Amino acid sequence: MATNMMDAVQLHTYGALEVLVYEKAPRPEPQADEVLIRVHAAGVNPADWKIRQGYLQAKFPFPLPLILGYDVAGVVDAIGAAVTAYAPGDAVFAMLPLNQLGAYAEYVVAKAALVAPKPESLDFAAAAGIPSIALTPWQALFDLADLQPGQTLLIHGASGGVGSFAVQYAKWKGAIAIGTASTANLEAIKQLGVDQAIDYKTERFEEKVAKVDVVLDTIGGETRQRSWQILKPGGLLISTEGAAEPVVSPSSDIRGVPIFVEPTGNELTGNTQLQQIAQLIDSGHLKPLPVDVLPLQAAAKAHEALQAGHRRGKFVLQIA
Repeated sequence: MATNMMDAVQLHTYGALEVLVYEKAPRPEPQADEVLIRVHAAGVNPADWKIRQGYLQAKFPFPLPLILGYDVAGVVDAIGAAVTAYAPGDAVFAMLPLNQLGAYAEYVVAKAALVAPKPESLDFAAAAGIPSIALTPWQALFDLADLQPGQTLLIHGASGGVGSFAVQYAKWKGAIAIGTASTANLEAIKQLGVDQAIDYKTERFEEKVAKVDVVLDTIGGETRQRSWQILKPGGLLISTEGAAEPVVSPSSDIRGVPIFVEPTGNELTGNTQLQQIAQLIDSGHLKPLPVDVLPLQAAAKAHEALQAGHRRGKFVLQIA
């Protein structure tokens, strides 16, 4: 018998891990320009636990109860009346808008314009770990920085999710990629193809590099402050930490901007950025980070691990 309910992990109040409740929730219905996705896997991101704890209420005043999660991979289950690009049965992945969420569930709706065909070479779990950490450096390096062949890029946190994609984009584009990482992760970023690997535990990057065109800062704080001095005149620092710490350049001849990732696309072409990323993955130009797969019921365990700090790879919740 058909039902309009589904399994989900949601919260009825903001707070610690125990506010995450595995329970039945109403199944959404697609509007005219939306697809209903039968979720196979949902990515877990640091923003998820910050939303859960209520840190982002001012920016995103969500109604409660709230189903978290914005990285998703699954199969189209139904389409809205105006959707022509997708049909039931299509394997897709997407980043949901941060003012929508809903991926920690059996079903979620997404505007068809924000959806892209899942990379054929990846399973659903691996695909669910990709959208936001791949779109962030894509938009930073190509939309904001207009990175060109031969330019020099310094990536702070090059072994992390955003950083690892940034290294690979730079090499694909023909730019020079310099990455900082901890001692334990130096070999990993070398395997990604960095031209120069700097151990931030034992080396000061400003003594190793100078006059770079672009800095991608995923760290903030003192690391960002020390980065201004290595930019060449006209250089650009882009920070993923702009929400926590305003990006203010100390000099008029260099620029600093925050990057706030957005799912982008339109009704005719869909999410062309995700489509290009999927093609680069399928062609072997991009290698995603490994994923740790947990059942949906274990969402709190993934949050707990992310809050504990440094780790490579992504947590993904397996739903189907």
